[in-house]
Formats: sequence, C-alpha cells, structure tokens
Amino acid sequence: MARIDLQEVAHSYAKRPKSEADYALKRIHNTWNDGGAYALLGPSGCGKTTLLNVISGLVTPSQGQVLYNGKDVTDLPPEKRNIAQVFQFPVLYDTMSVFNNLAFPLRNRGVEESDVKKRVMEVAEILDLTPFLHRRAAGLAADAKQKISLGRGLVRSDVAAILFDEPLTVIDPHLKWHLRRKLKEIHEQLKLTLIYVTHDQTEALTFADQVMVMYEGELVQIGTPQELFENPQHKFVGFFIGSPGMNFLTCTLEGNIARVDGANITLDDDTVALAQKAQGKMEIGIRPMYLEVHSKSIQDGIPAAVTSVEDQGSFKIVTVNMAGYTLRARLPEDQAVPSNQGWLRFPKQWTKLFVDGRLVHK
Repeated sequence: MARIDLQEVAHSYAKRPKSEADYALKRIHNTWNDGGAYALLGPSGCGKTTLLNVISGLVTPSQGQVLYNGKDVTDLPPEKRNIAQVFQFPVLYDTMSVFNNLAFPLRNRGVEESDVKKRVMEVAEILDLTPFLHRRAAGLAADAKQKISLGRGLVRSDVAAILFDEPLTVIDPHLKWHLRRKLKEIHEQLKLTLIYVTHDQTEALTFADQVMVMYEGELVQIGTPQELFENPQHKFVGFFIGSPGMNFLTCTLEGNIARVDGANITLDDDTVALAQKAQGKMEIGIRPMYLEVHSKSIQDGIPAAVTSVEDQGSFKIVTVNMAGYTLRARLPEDQAVPSNQGWLRFPKQWTKLFVDGRLVHK
C-alpha cells in the first residue's frame, strides 16, 4: 500500500496547449492517504479517467509530479508502480478457469505454487467465487466476470493501490448494490488504498470515505458525503450531488437581505460579513429538503405558486414557481401540500451564498 501525492499536476492532450481550456487536468494538488477509500466523481469528460491514468502511469502528465510514498514515479510505467487497475469491461482469459485467472498475476511474478493456492482461495472466499473456481471464465455472468477482474487486483497483497475505472457500468442494476457492498467489505477487511472512478453519485457516496468531485478538469471539492451535501463549495457540487439538486437563484445583496426579483430572503450574519468584499455574480442556493413549503402565510414567508407534486413513496417532490424561478422542495410524505399557492421559507443555516459559482465561507 502507498500514500499517493499529486503535486501541481496538469495535463493536455494537445502538443502545444495555448490556454487553460486546452487542459484535461488543471492544477491537481492532492494526497491519497495509505489505506483510504476514495471516489472520483463527476460527469463524462470532466477528467476523471485522465487523472486515474496519471496515477497508474498510463498517462505521463504535461506538468507536475506523481509521488508514491515520497518517491517520484512520474515517468515510470504502470508495471513499475506496483498498482492494480480494474476497468469498466472485465479483462480476463476466457479459456482459463476462474482459479487460473486469479492465480495468473502471482504466477507471473514467480510466487511459489503453495502460496498461490493459499492466496487464491482467500480471495475467492472474499468474493464468493469459491463455487466457480474450476469453471471457465467464458461461461460466467457479467457480475461474476467483474468479480474475477477485481480478484486479480486483490490477489496481490503487495499492491500500492487498486484503481477502479467505472467498474459497475456494465453490471445489471439489481447486482450493483451487492458488488458495492462487497467492495466496502473488502476495504474494511484488507485496508487497501482504493480509488474508484464513477459518474454515479450513489456509487461514490456509498463506497467512499472521501469523495473528490471533478468538474472541467478541476477537483472542485473533497469531502465526506455529508460535507458535500450540506456545504457544497462549488455550485456544480450543489447541482450534481442530491436528487433533486440544489436550487439556485440569482440575487443582489443589501445588508443581510438577498433580493431575488422583489423577494427578500434573510441571510446568516456570518455569511453576509464574509460577502462584503466579494465581487461577481451572486446566487443563493438551498437544498430541496431544507426549503420549507407552508399552506398558510408565515413570517418571512414568500408566496409561490405550486405547479406539480410527485409522490415518491416516502417523500414528495413539490415544484413551485417563485419570482420567476422554478424551485423544488422535498417534503415528508405526511405533510399536506397547498393545492395552488403556498409560502416558502428559507432557513438561514441552510441558505448558502455563492459568488461566481463558489461558496462564500470562512
């Protein structure tokens, strides 16, 4: 296992990049601690796979350094970095048995056969592959094949890290939960350094201790699932994390009041103090589960027209129109919803202020 440091890493696929827009990765400076479980989360094209390939050695960055336990490995190929990589599509030897697929990485390194058998049996037990050890890989279902691919990474106890690139994309939805749970169990049992690339927030938030959200080649926020949800540092994080995503309204600031096309929303005094010197486009953001919808007029309430209600079983998603903005609120199943007009309340502690897309905070 290893601590992995990226120091001022940037990468462009253009031979002569002329501007920041030519870079797939823009100044990544970060540490993956030994034994941590991390997820790289973001939409297609944001730079996740490029970053993973820089870590693995498949891509040499245009700028910066990659360190494994303090040693510069920037120019070393993958086989010199002692890592395992699991790809979106399983990489297997279909004509071999499951046992021989799992044993191959060890035999390739000259491990004694008695140790090979012991390690293969341990990994097969962890992944529930023991009943299939003597079957050919070609005849197995997609989830079993991906388990074998995972096992080929786990079978080497000396790996610095295991890197996953969208490993569950080809798996049927009803099997994804099982494999996510299995990965979590493996991490807790073996304490390996795991880095998991995905565009699926459910996969990222349930698997990782720390989630790294990428947007347009940048790591815009790193934090626990709770931190990403409650305090998004970037507008994209607020929009991308959660379902529905955060509501955003363009505003101007007058004292501690955010004005939204005639509607007045009171902000927290600390937020206002921090925003005094900020310049740029101002927006307030609030999560749907924190936006209150009342049937009767209340103090600080803002009138809004209710346009639709979606019953999701354990909760309701209410869509309202306020001051020309369409907002969504997530309400408990047992809460009454006004039929036409309601009043909205923005709790201070959950109403965030963003300037040019970034959270105003200490």
